[in-house]
Amino acid sequence: MATLAHPSRQSTPRRPVRRKSGHNPLAAPVLVFAAVCIFAAAYVAYVLWPRWPDAPVALGAPSLPIAIAGAPFNIEPAAIRIPLQRHAGSQNRVDLAYLWPSLVPPDPAIKIVDGKPVDPNERLFVTIAVNDGTMPVDERVRTIYPRYLGPETAPGADGMTVRPFADGTPYQGEDLIYEQAAPERFLARCSRKGFGNSGVTNSGTCLLERRVGGADITFRFPRDWLSDWRNVAAGIDKLLTRWQPTT
Repeated sequence: MATLAHPSRQSTPRRPVRRKSGHNPLAAPVLVFAAVCIFAAAYVAYVLWPRWPDAPVALGAPSLPIAIAGAPFNIEPAAIRIPLQRHAGSQNRVDLAYLWPSLVPPDPAIKIVDGKPVDPNERLFVTIAVNDGTMPVDERVRTIYPRYLGPETAPGADGMTVRPFADGTPYQGEDLIYEQAAPERFLARCSRKGFGNSGVTNSGTCLLERRVGGADITFRFPRDWLSDWRNVAAGIDKLLTRWQPTT
């Protein structure tokens, strides 16, 4: 008679042992996600990256919408002195020039008038640039300039006051000139003598500053114009209004 094997002695079939492979099932989705992120970042960079226009902007074209430090301006291409700055969009700086007193953009092709170089004393120069951390001019008047100004004052033209900076200071050779009754309306820092690149001299150069948002605007003009400073102030206000976009 055949003898049955004891159940405890019966051999249990072994399952084959699977060896771990180097394949990670999550690797493919991660790679796809990374590729999508890279593509999206590249597309955003392409869209937002500033690019020069395909063709130069004509000098007679309408005003260009330009943003400097987030502040919007509408500026005539003919007033922009540097050709590479004649494009719409965000910029760090633009350099401008206007004929005085008409405030019309000059023709950049005209270099000689009646056999003589263009007189820079007949132009108002402007720079609009991103603020580099410099204090606003009214704050400098209160906190910085007083340590460098000399004690004496002198009367200027038509209600102006002249305060020289002391020798040995960073502003040596300059004067602070402002409207006595309302310094916030007109205040300029002026050198006492000047000599232009074209060989035309003047009695000095004045810098008058304004701040619009995060943009600093510096107006540069001959000190001789201070005899008519009220019209200079009115012209600067007119330009500031002209540059503001209409809504």
